[in-house]
Amino acid sequence: KDLQLANRQLESFSYTVSHDLRAPLRAIKSFSQIILEDYVDELDPQAQQLFKKVIQGGDKMGELITGLLNLAHLEQKEVQREIVNLSEMASGIITSLSEQEPERVVRVNIEPGLEARGDVGMLYSVMENLLNNAWKYSAKRDQTDITFATQQQAAKTVYYIQDQGAGFNMNHADKLFATFQRLHSENEFAGIGVGLATVKRIIEKHGGEIWAESEEDKGATFYFTLD
Repeated sequence: KDLQLANRQLESFSYTVSHDLRAPLRAIKSFSQIILEDYVDELDPQAQQLFKKVIQGGDKMGELITGLLNLAHLEQKEVQREIVNLSEMASGIITSLSEQEPERVVRVNIEPGLEARGDVGMLYSVMENLLNNAWKYSAKRDQTDITFATQQQAAKTVYYIQDQGAGFNMNHADKLFATFQRLHSENEFAGIGVGLATVKRIIEKHGGEIWAESEEDKGATFYFTLD
């Protein structure tokens, strides 16, 4: 009961903070943009650059607030289970990523006919986050492979997404699914550190587990189960 109460209080705090932060953030960005547009002739290049950084920082803060709000919403949402074709879902996500970056050379292997019983919207978020990460962290490779498949472990189906990208140091794996924790700097790869925390919570709501194996500069593999 204490844990449930703490979770409800955390959800309420996250929701309130997210909403209360939006109004002043919009004001900061709007006034900075007005100054840049209306007083550009009175600002030297350094001042213009500083205002641009304020706006960029506001955009980043907006993404963090949205991520926090989405996590709060997720805690309250009930799982609506139905049969979901994860293979088709993965194929659609990869197609979208390829259309955004047609110059990328990425070989994709998706095991056909993979299905699961779960919430279609939540599972889409899982697949989108994991495949986006595989795509993103492989961006510095001239050519790479991304795989979505399954294996059997102790009579249980384990889904996995594998890439050959930047990978990470397993000594820091405990931070991987924590909110706003990142194992790569913003200069290396863009992100806000909410995606994997969201994925973990969705998997847990489905009665499953998620974990990862990796080696720096040799890619990563994310495994998950669903009850």
